[in-house]
Amino acid sequence: MAEAWQVSGQYLESCNCKPACPCVFLSTPTEGDCTVVVGWHIDSGKYGPTDLSGLNVALAINSPGAMHEVPWKVALYLDARASEEQKNGLLTIFSGQGGGHPARLAAHIGQVLGVASVPIQFEREGKHRRLKVGDVAEVEIEALKGAGDAEVTVSGHPLCISPGYPVVVAKSKGLRYEDHGYKWVLSDRNGMYSPFTYQS
Repeated sequence: MAEAWQVSGQYLESCNCKPACPCVFLSTPTEGDCTVVVGWHIDSGKYGPTDLSGLNVALAINSPGAMHEVPWKVALYLDARASEEQKNGLLTIFSGQGGGHPARLAAHIGQVLGVASVPIQFEREGKHRRLKVGDVAEVEIEALKGAGDAEVTVSGHPLCISPGYPVVVAKSKGLRYEDHGYKWVLSDRNGMYSPFTYQS
């Protein structure tokens, strides 16, 4: 039986859609399929008595069609700094086995390509976000400029990584992923970021 848990922090994602991504509105991806890298930084969190604060997690997703209709192929990456107890907590939460919103996301998964522990860096500064996942992935995004230089945000979208928070729409300066036979090298494509809170 899974422990009680709660995690909160910041998340980012970038995909191959042209901004802004129609998948969050349950529409067809702009390129017909979806390739996306997601990263989470846990500012504070616990899995049972185990502290997860400061750790990072990443997920690579491929969906050969509309994301709400076609099963995903995914690869999960856990922070190499995590102890065995922390890895167990991260795996339980972000695989969806521990319930909460990650379980709703996991319901879309058709195939798990692998789970690996790698160094993960998650950087945030102003309207800029960067994720580095070992040697396999790197994402750099920056918020789009809206009216009056304000952020462009989307709220209440039906397919979301982080429910309850407006997501900031961004554009990728670069997205690279090379693992499990995939090679994605993109720029000037969709990005998003926001806070997140999940709990069991």
